[in-house]
Parts: sequence; structure tokens; C-alpha cells
Amino acid sequence: MDDIVKAAMAKWPNVPDCFGWLGLDARGNWYMRDDRVQAAGPFPASKGSLLQHEKLIDFIQRNYAADAQGRWFFQNGPQRVFVDLEDTPWIWRLQPDGRVLTHTGTEVQTQDSLLDESGRLYLVTNLGVGLVHSADMALAADWIEAGRWAPSPAEHAGLPSRWTFVRQPR
Repeated sequence: MDDIVKAAMAKWPNVPDCFGWLGLDARGNWYMRDDRVQAAGPFPASKGSLLQHEKLIDFIQRNYAADAQGRWFFQNGPQRVFVDLEDTPWIWRLQPDGRVLTHTGTEVQTQDSLLDESGRLYLVTNLGVGLVHSADMALAADWIEAGRWAPSPAEHAGLPSRWTFVRQPR
């Protein structure tokens, strides 16, 4: 977490939390969701505005974390902005050199792999569970065929309780 964020938290400890204003889709994209978008329906059916400002995205990703209840948030100065998740809190990007990165750019160590009833591939890592990015599925299939992973069956609906994360924190 950025030092400036920690300082703001110490200076203003009682800022109310924010819910419904930020979403993370299944491809690792961030969406800003104003009142109008929220009124139109829940994330991801009503996504909002795709964030494209690189410095803002970097700031969000450096200050992205979870609380003890598994609610993921972006610490925006003294305010905790909870994130609506389309799928999981992490989206994995597979690298041709064999590394696995989070959507935030952090390298992780894979511990297990899971395949749900719809054919979505998840990896369990030192940071928790996440979805493999759809653009990386050809590489993932190569790695599975090579024996790097042997996915176990998993139920999509059961992932949040098994891995302690909340898709729609309120």
C-alpha cells in the first residue's frame, strides 16, 4: 500500500466505506460505476465506464487488498472502496516463459488448478484463487497437455466460500 494512503488512513480514520462504485471483470479490467449504472443493475450486467487512465489503474492495483471477510477493496486514501467481482479477486496472465502474473502484475506461484462446470480454468496460488484470462487459454491448454497442471473439478458457485472471497460486497 502506498505511504500516502497509509498517512491518509491515519489522519482520517472514520471515513465511510464505499460500495458498488468499482468493478473488476473476468479479464482484469476495472470499471467505475456511478449512480446511474448502479441503478441499471448489478455488476457485471451493468458494468459502467472502463477505466483506461494508466496512472489511476496503477494506483488502484497498488492499493488492492482484502479484509478478513474476503471483501476485496481499493484503499483510496482514507476511504475503502469495495470491489464488485465478476468472477474472482485475481485474474491470472500466463507468460510464454512459464511465469504466472496477477492482473496487477505480481508474479505468483501456482499450487493447484481447477476446472469448473463451464470449462473455466482457475489456479490456486500463494495469493489465493483466480481465473485464467480468456486470452491465455491456448497457452494454458498447452501447459495442461504437457502435464504442468491436472485440473480438479470445481463448482463455480462454491469458489467464494471455499476460498473466502465475496463477489458483491455490501
